[in-house]
Amino acid sequence: MNTEITIAGVTFKNPVMTASGTFGSGMEYSEAGFVDLNCLGAVVTKGVANVAWEGNPTPRVQETYGGMLNAIGLQNPGIDVLIERDLPFLKQFDTRIIVNVCGRTVSDYVEVVEKLSDQPVDLLEINVSCPNVKHGGIAFGQHPRSLFDITKAVKAKAKQPIMMKLSPNVTDIAEMAKAAEAAGSDAVSLINTITGMKIDVHKRTFALANKTGGLSGPAIKPVAVRMVYQAANAVNIPIVGMGGIASAEDAIEFMLAGATGVAIGAMNFVNPYTTMEVVKGIEEYMRQYGIEDVGEIIGAVK
Repeated sequence: MNTEITIAGVTFKNPVMTASGTFGSGMEYSEAGFVDLNCLGAVVTKGVANVAWEGNPTPRVQETYGGMLNAIGLQNPGIDVLIERDLPFLKQFDTRIIVNVCGRTVSDYVEVVEKLSDQPVDLLEINVSCPNVKHGGIAFGQHPRSLFDITKAVKAKAKQPIMMKLSPNVTDIAEMAKAAEAAGSDAVSLINTITGMKIDVHKRTFALANKTGGLSGPAIKPVAVRMVYQAANAVNIPIVGMGGIASAEDAIEFMLAGATGVAIGAMNFVNPYTTMEVVKGIEEYMRQYGIEDVGEIIGAVK
């Protein structure tokens, strides 16, 4: 039974990854005994910028029906800390390393990518849901031309394959996936969080200091599956699907829709064993249905 997948020439032992921002670099989960990082296809780090970001004011996390809202604001210690602390930790394990990159300008992204050029990183995931400060705060990933331009700029400097992480807060996800592919992206990942809001009816104020936040968790899964399906039928590059995966069945649903790999996010906070359970569950599913190669599942539903 073969669970290996390949994305942009990189082979992963299985399709299961962590979603950026929900797992740090895996240190806490590993040291607490929740997850054996050797069993995962890849660890995707929390987003990292060229300099440290403080993030948004609190409160910045709220539970919602079927999920959670977060307005963390991509707080991170900066690329130098990741290189010095996190990458040496991850290199101890037999798992692929994907670094999520964020920025406020194109030059921010390029600086991070260049600093990672000689580092032991297998793939770069580019978070284009960041607000583009040069264009009034609209996210890079909300306009096809902006997405094309930043993808092209990053691809020109990247030594590793790049995977653009697409925002669902758009009219046509297929158009965005096509723009990333046309600009040279080696893969795309989707979906990032859906913009949402919660109001405290007793205090009559916003539950998040930022007013809006990103909705994640099981509540968004049907939207995510639909968007992965649309993207998979629009482009010829691999897709990593995410958005509300809580079980192996959820992960398989994404793969049937066209995802080559899957990433688990919000459920890491609810059940820290989720990634391990999904790895085992995919293997059990393959045995149950006599599937010899996990590739048979990918895009099987048309």
